[in-house]
Amino acid sequence: MKTTKTMKKAAIALSIQAALLTSMSSFAAEQADKKDDSKLEKITVTALKRSQSIQDVPVSIATLSGEKFENMFSSGDDILSLATRVPGLYAESSNGRVAPRFYMRGLGNSDFDLAASQPVSIIMDDVVMENVVLKSFPLFDVDQVEVIRGPQGTLFGRNTTAGIVKFTSRKPTDDFEAYVKGGVGTYGLTNFVGAVGGGLTDTLSARISVLEQSKDDWIDNAHTNEENAFGGHKDSAYRIQLAYNPTEQLDVLFNFHSRSLDGTSSVFRANVLTTGSNKLNENYDRDSVKYDDGDNNPQVYDADGWSVNVNYDLGNITVTSITAMETAEGRGKGDIDGGVNNADGSSEPGFIPFSAVTEDQLNDLEQFTQEVRFSSNGNSQLSWQAGGFYYDSSFSVVSIDGFFGATEVFHENTTWALFGQTTYQVNDQLSVIGGLRYTDDDKSLSVGDQNKDGFALVIGAATIQEYAPVNVGEAKVSWEAMANYKIDNDMSVYTRISNGFRAQSIQGRDIAFEGMPSVAEAETIMSYEAGFKSDLFNNTIRLNGAVFHYTVDDIQLTAVGGNGNSIGLTNAGKGVGTGFELDSEFRVNENLLITAGFSYNKTELQDESLLIGVCGSGQCTPTDPLSSDGSAAYVDGNPFPNAPETILTLTGRYAFPMGDSGEVFIYSDYAYQGETSLYIYQTEEYVTDGQFELGLRVGYFNYDLDLEVALFGRNITDEDNLKAGIDFNNNTGVVNEPAVWGIEFKKSFF
Repeated sequence: MKTTKTMKKAAIALSIQAALLTSMSSFAAEQADKKDDSKLEKITVTALKRSQSIQDVPVSIATLSGEKFENMFSSGDDILSLATRVPGLYAESSNGRVAPRFYMRGLGNSDFDLAASQPVSIIMDDVVMENVVLKSFPLFDVDQVEVIRGPQGTLFGRNTTAGIVKFTSRKPTDDFEAYVKGGVGTYGLTNFVGAVGGGLTDTLSARISVLEQSKDDWIDNAHTNEENAFGGHKDSAYRIQLAYNPTEQLDVLFNFHSRSLDGTSSVFRANVLTTGSNKLNENYDRDSVKYDDGDNNPQVYDADGWSVNVNYDLGNITVTSITAMETAEGRGKGDIDGGVNNADGSSEPGFIPFSAVTEDQLNDLEQFTQEVRFSSNGNSQLSWQAGGFYYDSSFSVVSIDGFFGATEVFHENTTWALFGQTTYQVNDQLSVIGGLRYTDDDKSLSVGDQNKDGFALVIGAATIQEYAPVNVGEAKVSWEAMANYKIDNDMSVYTRISNGFRAQSIQGRDIAFEGMPSVAEAETIMSYEAGFKSDLFNNTIRLNGAVFHYTVDDIQLTAVGGNGNSIGLTNAGKGVGTGFELDSEFRVNENLLITAGFSYNKTELQDESLLIGVCGSGQCTPTDPLSSDGSAAYVDGNPFPNAPETILTLTGRYAFPMGDSGEVFIYSDYAYQGETSLYIYQTEEYVTDGQFELGLRVGYFNYDLDLEVALFGRNITDEDNLKAGIDFNNNTGVVNEPAVWGIEFKKSFF
């Protein structure tokens, strides 16, 4: 049985890691007297738009940096690698290496359209990446990732009801520094990252970072007998930063970046789930599929952007201005039914009632943002910051169906906001923080060409329809209040109440199939959180934790699939989430570092009258109460879609000193994902549990040469994990990446 095998493999993987860590700990204990000065590194974050110790910020935050971060991307994976690597954070996609969908504390959005709105905000170098394609910009030469949990509606604005993932690149320095990192691996993997920077003049410094990675096509098309037809990619990107510091008061940072992707969109696998079971069946073959359409699922995207970050110190006040422009365009195509319809009426693998192939194009995306912020300086009892924010974006999405043809819809979004936050230090132990933001958000949708070059128009199965422009607007006030109490220098407790909202959403993809656009009203969230932060045992153990409860009124939902693979926006009365997170680090000694994290999220939809359409294929097994005609399910009491109930993360690194010049190290990481429902309605087929991935890295680092050579493996037990599905045609599945092994080197120059 697949279940038994998976459990055995998971047990073996955990046993290996446990044995490894136990042996490391035993050896470390023997050396403790010699190395009693080992400590954990201090972590600085900017969750409140100020540089602060993570232990002083009354917000649930986890960070990723250095080896822990870089190891995730050794095999050339994209931003989705962050899924389950941080407690409470999940991500998935049915759009290949673009349009990732993020979830935090169970709250996210399963909409696969290129115009989708999400409640987890992605911020790269202080610039919000609102469109789903912008969110997929490759991660390289990253200094730190901050996962900021819970609503962030005061300083960061709307569409942050779940939280923020904030990426900060390494910045230019006055001193010369550079590195090159290259790797090769199975499936023809090549992965190169490099950076060089330093002072150009007394007032100007620069840093250039590049990424060049590729993987060969490795999936066969068994229908056309084409070997290695798709599955690979080539992703290239660069970032140029210029730091200008003419005086002690003024610093300006210019950031120019670009990305070019040529690869494969998601691989849809027909009928890899048997009706009544969520286990991959005999139709599943990781190395091959049978496609009769979709041109082997190509995906091509380009993105460019720039930003200017200015800080001017006026003495008591610092003025900050962040101006940014992002552009993107591209296309992806897919054989959505995941199989073959033969001329004699038969289909394979399994029953596929009709062929389905679609292409989506993002055209002329332009996003402009401007933030101006005033912040108090010094260490006075009262500190504050206030400012304004402007956002403007426009783009079009073309959806091309093999029967209806091409239809284009245009989206525009304009937002402005005023915000402020104040911190008051009541005494040496207690500080309180309050924040307020007013946001005005306007969106519109209009329709361009309809059914262009479509066969449906020729035979009279479709008509050109009149669609009036859709305009929605919302003005909201969001706020937060926090208190932090230091018990002593090593421990603090905090409480936080926060409010936020996700602006109204417009979905127009169904127009391509003679449907109507749908609108979801704004959702608002009220979140309550309490937690603690501690550095224990002479700063060798860091243990942070938080408990939370939130209620989302008018929670926005995206009903995906059903009878026609449609996307319909709707609102449920309420969504409720309760849970906790734990983040820990244990520096046993200079040679051994262990980290562990765990999250529990219990989510529930509360709307007794809400009906969501179930699988149009008729091949899945809904477990919810059904409507009288059996086409829809009552989803009251269901968990949120793609909301893992538990996430467990473990890492361990041990170094064996090799004289005074180097070390041999072993690094292992483990990520576990608990029960997860892939849809709003629940079925026997599309609920997963017990999925995990295990990584390993063994290498040598030479201190004198600043040189590292390492063998690496990702998903080393080659787990087959179901990550997404399509329910309208058959029981289609999307699975994770296979095991990848390789070798990597890194050389630094100073």
